[in-house]
Amino acid sequence: MQRRKFLSLGAIAAAAMVPASLVAEDFRATKPDVWTSHTVDDSIKKLYGSNTFIAEGIKLTAPDVASNGGAIPVDVSSDIPAKSVAIFQDANPESAVAVFTVREGGIVDYSLKIKMRTSGTITVVLEGRDGKLYSATKTLDVALGGCEG
Repeated sequence: MQRRKFLSLGAIAAAAMVPASLVAEDFRATKPDVWTSHTVDDSIKKLYGSNTFIAEGIKLTAPDVASNGGAIPVDVSSDIPAKSVAIFQDANPESAVAVFTVREGGIVDYSLKIKMRTSGTITVVLEGRDGKLYSATKTLDVALGGCEG
């Protein structure tokens, strides 16, 4: 009986830690052309309506040479108050990789793995709460046989 009370208190505590409301926009539904665009510039234009950036304020970390094009680690962080963060690459047929909605007061610090079939450039665009677009790029080589092929 005591164990059940303890477990139920743990469930209540866990539920209290979950944010009251999560905010996320389904960019695949609201902006489907972004996901079928073949160039980074075209995808960015379709997502944000502009290709004018400030090339500062974002830290983009990825390897210079990726031995496995099927799982390239990418880290993105910034202290700029953001509305959204988008990641693009120019090595695959469709350039959009991911778009994250950032809650007000949220922290931009993402780590993910992306797939690139050949060497190319990764571009990150951050939409600031000030209405400006910030960007960072990283060019990398995918070793012969990328994507473990």
